[in-house]
Amino acid sequence: MAITIKTPLQVQAMREAGRLAAEVLEMIGEYVQPGVSTEELDRRCFEHITKVQKAIPANVGYHGFPKTLCTSINGVVCHGIPSPKEILKDGDIVNIDVTVIKGGWHGDTSRMYYAGTPSDDARRLVDVTLESMMLGIQAVKPGAQLGDVGAAIQAHAEAAGFSVVRDFCGHGIGKKYHEDPQVLHYGRPGTGVRLKEGMVFTIEPMLNLGKPEVKVLGDEWTVVTVDGSLSAQWEHTVAVTSTGYDILTPWPGKVN
Repeated sequence: MAITIKTPLQVQAMREAGRLAAEVLEMIGEYVQPGVSTEELDRRCFEHITKVQKAIPANVGYHGFPKTLCTSINGVVCHGIPSPKEILKDGDIVNIDVTVIKGGWHGDTSRMYYAGTPSDDARRLVDVTLESMMLGIQAVKPGAQLGDVGAAIQAHAEAAGFSVVRDFCGHGIGKKYHEDPQVLHYGRPGTGVRLKEGMVFTIEPMLNLGKPEVKVLGDEWTVVTVDGSLSAQWEHTVAVTSTGYDILTPWPGKVN
């Protein structure tokens, strides 16, 4: 496994890319409302990245993906493609995932939004998914192992009655969008890659209200729950420091 170790200066450059990605998610929040199309959300984010930030939307054209954002609604687990035909409805939960390239470095983050008023089950799923991600991040430190991260996420998710998607995972990131290592969101403590200062990767658990099985739709991108249950995801880019971790994609005005 060829894991690249970033220097402090490289981590600082990634922090700028991460800051911009988080800024996009902050900017778009007010537009996530019933009656708005995911195409409009995508257009606004594309214009903000390219015209305001003078940066590059990493998703556009990546392995043929056509849009700036992944917009994943309700039972869509990840990689939903924005469309003018997809109109948000009251009660929808939406994951918006964006990656920004600045100075050649990637910043990757996603978060959940509510269109209108969600159900109690939806709100609890979203909350527990965020908590699970943060517990995984808090397990990051030099000498820990990736199994510790996955185990922390899995334990909290399953104790709350939710399932962890196993078909998709976090990933190393840097000059390349996806690098080693793969970061599983389940596992056993004391197993997996040992963490070292300078490693940078995403932690992005996907939890389902129902069973963990997923399938890819005919567009070859959109991933949905097999049983039609709700799914939620949060994501941060994280650097391993000398004493623990540094979140490179902190959301403006939010406690991370």
